[in-house]
Amino acid sequence: MRAYEIHEFGIDKLKLVDLETPVAAPGQVLVKFHAASLNYRDVMVVSGTYNPRMKMPAIPLSDGAGEVVSVGEGVAKWQLGDRVMPLFAQQWYDGESSEEKRKTSLGAGPQWQGVLREFGTFDQESVVRIPAHLSYEQAATLPCAALTAWNALQVSGRVRAGETVLTLGTGGVSVFALQFAKMAGARVIATSGSDAKLAKLQELGADDTINYRTREDWDKAVLELTERRGVDHVIEVGGAGTLARSITSVRIAGHVAMIGALTGAAGFDPITVFMKAIKLQGIFVGSRAMMEDMLRAVVENKLIPVVDRIFGFDEAAKALTYMSSGAHFGKVVIKIGE
Repeated sequence: MRAYEIHEFGIDKLKLVDLETPVAAPGQVLVKFHAASLNYRDVMVVSGTYNPRMKMPAIPLSDGAGEVVSVGEGVAKWQLGDRVMPLFAQQWYDGESSEEKRKTSLGAGPQWQGVLREFGTFDQESVVRIPAHLSYEQAATLPCAALTAWNALQVSGRVRAGETVLTLGTGGVSVFALQFAKMAGARVIATSGSDAKLAKLQELGADDTINYRTREDWDKAVLELTERRGVDHVIEVGGAGTLARSITSVRIAGHVAMIGALTGAAGFDPITVFMKAIKLQGIFVGSRAMMEDMLRAVVENKLIPVVDRIFGFDEAAKALTYMSSGAHFGKVVIKIGE
């Protein structure tokens, strides 16, 4: 099979190799991948900023979708032809996260190889079924970005109809958060530095939008839009560079879901966190139980993930470069096979 491996850090150094096709062991399924999607984490892994001491060679990317083409002895859960997605954290089935569960995440080292390959074997308990209304390319966007947004809003935030959600930017997590928030009946305020992207956010249902380039004090704009009260939830993907304004934007006793670290370092005053009694919650993707709940909602609401561009398998480096540019709206996908 063909696969991409990291032998040394750098997008331009990603290596296309020929490897032996794996064989499903007892309790495992062999999945033929048809698509994979990119997260900013993948850019960091390939570039060496995620874990500079990562052992190599390693196959990158955590999110893929494909079909079961072989089953090992004792597998009763899956049949040939079933369309499946591997879990992001392969052994986090339910309950709280732990160091042991976190370490089973795909695509960040050789112990749990990623999905940028034509075939992969997985425990029968570590894959989930693709909703029937979705293509492989659409399904490949769900395991990390969609589940992270679901966890942030539904599990950590327990969002309710009539509440207000603030999303930052137009990456995969933020766009999924907009879609899930609207499904829950919430009001959404969305930010972007591009008027064209703001128009797309409005098409997806954003109630109010803010261009953070023309309105650098976007936190004050949020307060203006909420009559000085602040939003109930912030989907915080920027990190240190945006956290201070996110804390200003949220209401007293509101919820800030800390997800990403896309922006540079900047300080914030921790006094505000306890003076406003803010719930500041770190979000690390989610469990299989959370994903199954999310998939039921995806099916019931016929949700369609937003795919920005689809690259060919031979264009993996180009896809990662495009992802790192920040030009995308929603998800970037790599098509692997027919």
